[in-house]
Amino acid sequence: MWRDLTKASETSDAAFPTLGDHATGGALELMKYGLRKGKEDKVVSKGAPKVNPKIIRATGREVVLRDCVDARNWLEYKLNGELKNNVPGSHFRADATVRPSEGVWKVSHLYMHESGSC
Repeated sequence: MWRDLTKASETSDAAFPTLGDHATGGALELMKYGLRKGKEDKVVSKGAPKVNPKIIRATGREVVLRDCVDARNWLEYKLNGELKNNVPGSHFRADATVRPSEGVWKVSHLYMHESGSC
């Protein structure tokens, strides 16, 4: 899911073809919302987040994950190539729920907390 979002954020493309490969429901809608907002604001992202999710709880029907996403090298840029602002990237907490959907496991719930939350 993070690879799909990272690639889509390079152009702020909410219709990026692989977004639905690993996400569904609210998680997919959250990512699309962020990408549409980036398009409106005329920003794209460069770099990539570093993730290392931990399993909080797992059953046969869902897995709950938590991560402290390292976004120090995943920054927003204006279309002219300049940084959007001078705020450095940081870490943020991400909570996700993964459930079976269409025969595969997909992130169905995603909450990305504010910058500096972990």
